Amino acid sequence: MSAFFTLWRREIAAYFLSPIAYVMMMFFLVIMGFSFWLLANVLAQGVEGVPLMRELFDSFFFWITTLTLVPVLTMRLFAEEKRSGTIEMLMTAPVSDTAVVLAKYLGAVSFYIAIWAPTALYVVILRSFSAGTPLDLGPIASSYLGALLVGAFYLAIGLFCSAMTRNQIVAAIVCFALLCVLFFGGFIAFISRVEGVRETANYFCSLAHMREFARGAVDSRPVVFYLSGAALMLFATVKLVESRKWK
Repeated sequence: MSAFFTLWRREIAAYFLSPIAYVMMMFFLVIMGFSFWLLANVLAQGVEGVPLMRELFDSFFFWITTLTLVPVLTMRLFAEEKRSGTIEMLMTAPVSDTAVVLAKYLGAVSFYIAIWAPTALYVVILRSFSAGTPLDLGPIASSYLGALLVGAFYLAIGLFCSAMTRNQIVAAIVCFALLCVLFFGGFIAFISRVEGVRETANYFCSLAHMREFARGAVDSRPVVFYLSGAALMLFATVKLVESRKWK
């Protein structure tokens, strides 16, 4: 267990020592800050009935940052180890392949949470626009839960893509392509006229899921989908690492 936490701390430190990670953090905060600024302007004008969390967590800005951020955060996890040759030392260390994969994954999730942490200030700022009306913490909490679940699943996909190659750019491109297929594939739920197809696509539709989370509705189906999807991708990554370990 101590070896696992050592690897976890190593991954977190690698993020905070990487200039690319800081660039992506700045990119995320600037885009989301711009989205919040637009929302604050609308509230300052006295417009009522604005779905606050939907404007933040179900907007173009949220999805463009998520689809861009995840491939960049995960592309180096295994690809850089292979390129630099440190993967052999890591794989021969007294730690299981599963522990290595989980440590890298939790390192990415931890940094993802760290990127989101400053946005908690939005809640404090929103109180100044609420004119004494208490904020409904339900939609706020469920929105952050939805962002975490989506991010956890997408990061697991990115980790798998990084384990497939030694080239970080290739890993990022493949991850971005898979995320786009998964994300835009969910739009079938809005355009198909076949009820069965719409119900199936709606189960995979991240846009519909975040819309419900932003509304304050926590359905067990998307929760199970993202947790099981992340677990499946982690399992596939472990098997991929094990299969290439002996080549």
